[in-house]
Amino acid sequence: MVQSFINFENQVCLVTGAGSPTGIGFSTARILGGLGGRIALVATTERIYDRVKELEEMGIAAKGYIADLMDRRQTAAMVDQVIKDFGCLHVLVNNAGMVQVGQAEEDFSDMMNLTYESWDTSINRNLNICFNVTKEVLPHLVKANYGRIVNVSSVTGPVVSNPGEAAYSAAKAGIVGMSRALAIEAGVHNITVNNVLPGWIGTASQTEEEAVGGLNTPMKRSASPEEVANAIVFLASKEASYITGESLIVDGGNTLQEYKGPSDLYY
Repeated sequence: MVQSFINFENQVCLVTGAGSPTGIGFSTARILGGLGGRIALVATTERIYDRVKELEEMGIAAKGYIADLMDRRQTAAMVDQVIKDFGCLHVLVNNAGMVQVGQAEEDFSDMMNLTYESWDTSINRNLNICFNVTKEVLPHLVKANYGRIVNVSSVTGPVVSNPGEAAYSAAKAGIVGMSRALAIEAGVHNITVNNVLPGWIGTASQTEEEAVGGLNTPMKRSASPEEVANAIVFLASKEASYITGESLIVDGGNTLQEYKGPSDLYY
């Protein structure tokens, strides 16, 4: 009998930012569940229950939770409820950030014109959410002496940046720095902490300009959400037991190339 290389049987996996049917979060949840995991999904609106229904129709055990993860009280209550519902927790995928239903988009003003409010909002949304959830989950992983934490950062900030993205870049780079420190602290408890850094991804929220960026990568396309999710799932697995504090770039080689314009002008 051939067994799958990776499985999540008897593991409880919490995935944040999983409300979009075409997003990285839900793609990750679907793969984790298909490999035997029991899935806790979090989003800010009731559409999370639609995602739960989709997973249940696939035979996956899942529950949905609504919470504004920028609110630390809501975050704590959500994690407490997950533990009550499932009894334990093994995997945390911090995917929430960037875009929230019903909230203003990121402010892409240059730094000189960026308001303090916009800066604080971006840091709260793109860095503090990751911190808030991780801080609440961590004691449960330490108690179990096992855990996998995978944070979805971005190439924007840790590797490259764009005009008007100072706050977003600072937040995403902050996730990587935070992860490195936590990886050192948590390693003794058999907990690994890693990051996945996506480039241009073909989700429903991708802009026309971002889609053009994907066409100018070495792969000549944006990634699918599933391609990012596969990287997350590996780092979340038991098999990735000696990888921690690392950042896996999933960008089709885009950050490798010095020239990033139309290929017919250079390549």
